[in-house]
Amino acid sequence: MVRQANMDFFFDDLPASSLSTPKKGHEDSLMVEDTDCDLSRNKSSSVSMTEIQEHHGSSYIDDISKRAQEMVEKLNHERTRDQEMMDSFQKQLTEKVTEMCQLIKEEMFTIYELNSNEIQVKLQELSEVLENCSKLEHELLEASQALACLKDGLDINQRAEP
Repeated sequence: MVRQANMDFFFDDLPASSLSTPKKGHEDSLMVEDTDCDLSRNKSSSVSMTEIQEHHGSSYIDDISKRAQEMVEKLNHERTRDQEMMDSFQKQLTEKVTEMCQLIKEEMFTIYELNSNEIQVKLQELSEVLENCSKLEHELLEASQALACLKDGLDINQRAEP
């Protein structure tokens, strides 16, 4: 009975997540060991406790290893999700930038069209002004030539009269 109490003490020291109840076969082997002689009982008992500790230590290590693996898998899943979110954000951002560029281009072309119309009107007015200038220049040249003829005619008359 003392060994059973020691075993309970051993299991009480383990973390709650690694506690397990002994299997039916282990209880029977412990009871059989209690009926053996003292020497063999001490030897069997220490082997049995060592086996239990190794089994329990192994399952505890396996449990920690399993949890670590689950954490790594969860971390990788989160990283994958983050990457997908960034890819989605980049795609949406690219679409928005492309959309905004298209809107800006359309606005530029609208402004170009308005400016072109205004420039066309101004060029037409300039063309008319230049045409009027050419006409006036031609008329002025004709008037200048007429005045030159008149002056020549007056000079001839003044010389002829003396």
